[in-house]
Amino acid sequence: MAPSAHAESHLVHRIGWLRAAVLGANDGILSVASVIVGVAAASTGRGDILLAGGAALAAGAMSMAAGEYVSVSSQSDTEAADLAREKRELEVNPQAELDELAAIYVERGLDPDLAMKVAVQFTAKDALAAHARDELGLTETGEARPVEAAITSALTFSVGAAAPVIAALLAPEQMIIPTVSVATIFFLIILGALGARTGGAPLWKGALRVTFWGILAMAVTAGIGHLVGRAV
Repeated sequence: MAPSAHAESHLVHRIGWLRAAVLGANDGILSVASVIVGVAAASTGRGDILLAGGAALAAGAMSMAAGEYVSVSSQSDTEAADLAREKRELEVNPQAELDELAAIYVERGLDPDLAMKVAVQFTAKDALAAHARDELGLTETGEARPVEAAITSALTFSVGAAAPVIAALLAPEQMIIPTVSVATIFFLIILGALGARTGGAPLWKGALRVTFWGILAMAVTAGIGHLVGRAV
């Protein structure tokens, strides 16, 4: 009797873009909201507040894209260098690499004979892929994708940053700070919950951590803006 198929749905394949998306949206909401609250606390007019928010949105989106591209490109370069080094070692001393792979499987719980058989079979199919996965810890799921990370971060930052700017635009001038603050906390709760749900984590945990840091950031920038406004 043939064994029944056991279908499983894993979420680890989302790690690459999910990290960039959550980071971009969270940074967009939080940084631009903090700028707006800080500028508003300095008692400036709506025009200056919206100008500051728009400038923060544009600069932040480009900064996120550049930062993600550079950092993930560095990771990609390191991975490529390690793979090139491993490929040379496989060409120069294949037996030593085979023994090394078998030793890895022994450390994971296989007996030496079985470990060597597994290493031989994996090496026969794709030696470089076997060493990349089991020696270097490189997999397709965790592969660095600089362009994807940059675009995702820039877009999600812009979407997140637009929320507090719109809130400031629609709020009465004397109510900009409380309106933007409440809207930002609301958006952060939604973002944290969505990020947690997408990653398979508890909703309250994701919502709580982003909300805590959001309130702290806005409180600090509002205090600084108030002090600067009084001094000027």
